[in-house]
Amino acid sequence: MSNLSLNLVASARKFPDKVALRCNDQEFTFTEFDAVAARVATFLAREEIAVGDRVGLMLPNTPAFALAFYGILRSGAIAVPMNPLLKSREIEFYLSNTGATALFATPAFAGEATAAAAAAGAKCWLVDDADLVRLTADLPEQVSPVDRADTDTAVVLHTSGTTGKPKGAELTHGGLDRNQDVAANTLIEVGPDDVVMGCLPLFHVFGLTCGLNTSVSAGATLTLIPRFDPHTALEVIERDAVTVFEGVPTMYSALLGEARRFPSSATASLRVCVSGGASLPVQVLTDFEKMFDATILEGYGLSETSPVASFNHLHRERKPGSIGTPVEGVEMRIVDLVGHEVPQGELGEIQIRGHNVMKGYWNLPEATASALSADGWFSTGDVGKVDEDGYFYIVDRKKDLIIRGGFNVYPREIEEVLYEHPVVVEAAVIGLPHDSLGEEIGAAVVLEDGARVDPTELRDFVKQRVAAYKYPRRVWIVDSLPKGATGKILRREVTVPTTESAK
Repeated sequence: MSNLSLNLVASARKFPDKVALRCNDQEFTFTEFDAVAARVATFLAREEIAVGDRVGLMLPNTPAFALAFYGILRSGAIAVPMNPLLKSREIEFYLSNTGATALFATPAFAGEATAAAAAAGAKCWLVDDADLVRLTADLPEQVSPVDRADTDTAVVLHTSGTTGKPKGAELTHGGLDRNQDVAANTLIEVGPDDVVMGCLPLFHVFGLTCGLNTSVSAGATLTLIPRFDPHTALEVIERDAVTVFEGVPTMYSALLGEARRFPSSATASLRVCVSGGASLPVQVLTDFEKMFDATILEGYGLSETSPVASFNHLHRERKPGSIGTPVEGVEMRIVDLVGHEVPQGELGEIQIRGHNVMKGYWNLPEATASALSADGWFSTGDVGKVDEDGYFYIVDRKKDLIIRGGFNVYPREIEEVLYEHPVVVEAAVIGLPHDSLGEEIGAAVVLEDGARVDPTELRDFVKQRVAAYKYPRRVWIVDSLPKGATGKILRREVTVPTTESAK
């Protein structure tokens, strides 16, 4: 029998009275966590959610996400996590794309969620922590998790590509379980005495696997922050004696800037920190370790790889700037344009093979075949190299991905929205260097002949239609965009004005 939620059942037996989830003043022991998840499974069955049905999960970093997520898995349904900041058109696509029949959503964004669910023909339950407990309070607990195979899909995570619409990566029960086990036992070495900081969004695979799932299986406490800010994070580290911090590079920069307000004793409990989502500047790593007296381990992965593929392992040499070596059970290689492995030190595309690789893209056989070879190698689209010791380095991104504050933004998606404006003829969305976010989003736009529009209007047009982290903060009007011989717009040759047209 295989079901990722069995890890929660096991930890509830081993550590019944230990705090599993904490958020501000609210706590759930492993027994309480397991009981609510079991009642959520009963609730879903009574709502006629069948094994294999997809259920959307649009909740912030509060216990409600964990309770609902493990309830969905326990019922045998498939979770479809999504960012609570998404707009209704984006939510509707996620639901419709997977054929989701229901959605758990936060009351804070009720309007967007209910409108999207109605359009997609899905049920919608608005719940916070207390609501979820009340909703299931009088229901019996489902006796045991529904039997699932290792190869059965547990989660569909949407990840965009340069071709436009997001694709749903199918992550299996077996793949997610193995990846969290490797992360917990061979990388971070999490145990029941640890307190893990839950800053990373749980709807993102980094926070889901390395935060929630590893904490559950290890019997550790996950202390959650609904919205990251460095002052609150440092307060929680001190209050809860956090031992493991996981974050993206912008979080480490923010913590460095705020640390002077706190005594060094406030973070004395920190044992190890994990960075991913984007490259961590070497200077930030050095300064952070010196100030906080804690080791930072940098790793690499993607939504399609559950996510951990490589890591700077705790008891091995660390190489600043490197994404480390492949984790247990995973292979990595560098290949040329035709898929042949290149010599050590030469640039090429990073490919990954192992337990962590997705099953495929939901209902997209051609995209799956393009990304996954017949013998299981996943093409990442990232350009890298490997050194003489087997350490990998990311050099560039083959795909035009923009990473803004740890969040992935794909230019084509934003360009499609700009093209909906009645006077926009062409658009090119690019990443702009930013001191704290890593990259900011900019858009160069060509208008119809004779048309006039303020760049601020275009910025707000997009802002109303996509999540807040996606819209371009800088928009400028140009006469034309650079193009290649085939007429394809060359984003990398777009000229950025020296003075801002819009903020």
